[in-house]
Formats: sequence, structure tokens, C-alpha cells
Amino acid sequence: MSKTIITINRECGSDGREIACRLGEILGLKVYDKAILEAICEKYNLDEKEIQRIKAKKLNFWDDLCQFYRQFGAVDDSYQTESKKITSRELFYAESQIIRNLASQESCIVVGRTGFHIFKDDPDALHFFIIADRDVRIKKVAERFGFDEEAAAKYIDETDEARETFTKSFAGVSRYDARNYDLVINVSRFTTETVADFLAVNIRKKMDME
Repeated sequence: MSKTIITINRECGSDGREIACRLGEILGLKVYDKAILEAICEKYNLDEKEIQRIKAKKLNFWDDLCQFYRQFGAVDDSYQTESKKITSRELFYAESQIIRNLASQESCIVVGRTGFHIFKDDPDALHFFIIADRDVRIKKVAERFGFDEEAAAKYIDETDEARETFTKSFAGVSRYDARNYDLVINVSRFTTETVADFLAVNIRKKMDME
């Protein structure tokens, strides 16, 4: 299979990350998600929860939040902008650059991180969006975290809203717009293995045609 980049966005509770990992195993590709976040955290001396809180905020809140961290020495001065504080856009561009660097080295799968936008003009990129029925997602999240259904539903709504806010802020589109992807698949009635196998077969077919 020739070099390709696969991006997978997903709804919370759809098992999108699990599908990506299984797909990576089948195709022999590295899967990048947490690794990207960890690199950003290391660069800016922020922990994962702080990064996620920043991303969940609308743009007009982000600079204030980053400035708050800087007051306590949590941000390395070597990464300050002319305005003497790290902005949300710096975080986005740094993360995007890390993703591009990883993808330039070898074929890979990128989970989330507006990958469909970062590689939208790349002819070697394929973009997928994994969705599932709400009741299915609630059940999976409840089982995974030991939540009751109400808590699971709240967790799903907050997570999806944060991802949508981040996507609209920097990609300028809704992540629910099907035009962002080569394929949108509802996985409610399929196992992780079935979905991953289906994607792998069709990815290989496409690559063989080129």
C-alpha cells in the first residue's frame, strides 16, 4: 500500500478511537492521538487537563486562560508571542505542525485533532467520521466509566460540544458536515472489528487503484 494518511473524527461514545486502533493493527499503521497531545503539553509545560480545558473554551476565553497559567510560571517564556502570552492559535498551530511532521515520515492514522482540516488538500489523505445512535453511545460511556445514564449523557454532550467548538474555531466548519469526509459511518449495529475490517478492505482497494 502506498503512503497514505487516514484521519478519523468521532462522536463521543462511538468507539472511534478503538476502531482507529484496530484499523492501525490491520494495516500496520501507527495511530496518533495522545502522542500529539503529550508533545504539546511538554512544549508548553501544561498538563493534559489544562490543554483540554483551553480547547473547550470559546476563543475569547482562551487567551485569558493562557495568561492565567503564565502568571504562575506554567508557560515557558521561549514560546511567548509578541503579546507576551501563549494564545489558543499557537497551541493549534503547534499541534498541527507536530501532526504534519509525523505524517510526513510515514503512513499513519490521526484520531481527532481536526485532522480532516489539516490534511484537506493532501491527495494522500482519506477522511472518516464515526458516529453512533445516542442510546448506544450512552450505554457505552456508562459502562466504560461506571456512570449512570444521566451522567453518561452529560459527559457525551460536554465532550461533543467541546470538540465542535474547537473545530468551528479553527477549521471554520462544523465537524458534523459530511462534506468534510470521504465516508461517514454509523457504527451502532456493527462491532469494532467489523467496522475496522470494512474500512481496511476499502482503503486497500483505493490504494491499489492508484
